[in-house]
Amino acid sequence: MKSLFANIRGDLLGGITAGIVALPLALAFGVSSGLGPSAGLYGAIFISFFAALFGGTPTQISGPTAPMTAVSMIVIAGIIAVYDGSVEKALPAILTVFLLSGFMQIGLGIIGLGSYIRYIPYPVVSGFMT
Repeated sequence: MKSLFANIRGDLLGGITAGIVALPLALAFGVSSGLGPSAGLYGAIFISFFAALFGGTPTQISGPTAPMTAVSMIVIAGIIAVYDGSVEKALPAILTVFLLSGFMQIGLGIIGLGSYIRYIPYPVVSGFMT
């Protein structure tokens, strides 16, 4: 039986490395969203908290990612356009869309749909994430 602290060195180093990469990225996303750096910081904190709460995988690092930003940008721009360019008016709709997408991801995880990722070639996934 493995000790709880058997991988502490690797976990600590991985956490520091992920923090060095994710913290500036989260702050930049908060600034670019118009909500300020603190919104990006809170987003990074809560995504990490919920990833840990719901399990995850041994190699999972949760944090802000650029591919998600590209997809989100299109959704957010469309919602803001519906509200005549007002971010303040569009914010509840934007938050609702992302909350619902989170629930959909949880649902898809519960039914095990994530196992089909093995059929997508590694270069496709790696290229998308790069």
